[in-house]
Amino acid sequence: MKTVEIIGFKRANLGKKESKDLRAAGSVPCVIYGGKSQVHFHAPMILFRDLVYTPNAAFVHLNIEGQEFKAILQDIQFHPVNEMILHADFLELNENSPVKLDIPVKFLGVAPGVQKGGKLVSKMRKLTVKALPSEMPEFIEVDISKLELGKTVKVGELGEAKYNILNSPLVSIASVEVPRALKGKGADGEEEEEAV
Repeated sequence: MKTVEIIGFKRANLGKKESKDLRAAGSVPCVIYGGKSQVHFHAPMILFRDLVYTPNAAFVHLNIEGQEFKAILQDIQFHPVNEMILHADFLELNENSPVKLDIPVKFLGVAPGVQKGGKLVSKMRKLTVKALPSEMPEFIEVDISKLELGKTVKVGELGEAKYNILNSPLVSIASVEVPRALKGKGADGEEEEEAV
């Protein structure tokens, strides 16, 4: 799993005014919990780019004035209008405690239904996974090489792994939709003639 480094600075005051001033200066107020104690800090907003504005999942290496933590981004709040990051919560990782993360889906193979003119539709770009940090996958591979026209691959069809997928087994991950042009054709692929 990829790791993103974020360098932070401890916060002296925790009031709303100080948070507002930090944001105005281009910093994000943050907290890390899950370890011996909570640490309130702030970090430059630009360092969140590779963590937030990407489809990939990542662990976080936090360096707060020399104190180092291995963590995950647990929660993040955005301004409703300008999408500015208002606050970030980090959870310190413990190698013996499972954590939950949204992991991107990666398709393997070519769907026969697509070769016949169908359209591959991705229904779930990420799946929620619970696993020990050492067994957390970077992405979940989904084999679509047997997906025919009108067929779907569901969460329950994925093989056994060292991690648990928390989404319902009945949820569709991807399907091959039959385009309108093919719907009007007969079973042999020839266009059916309308009775005159």
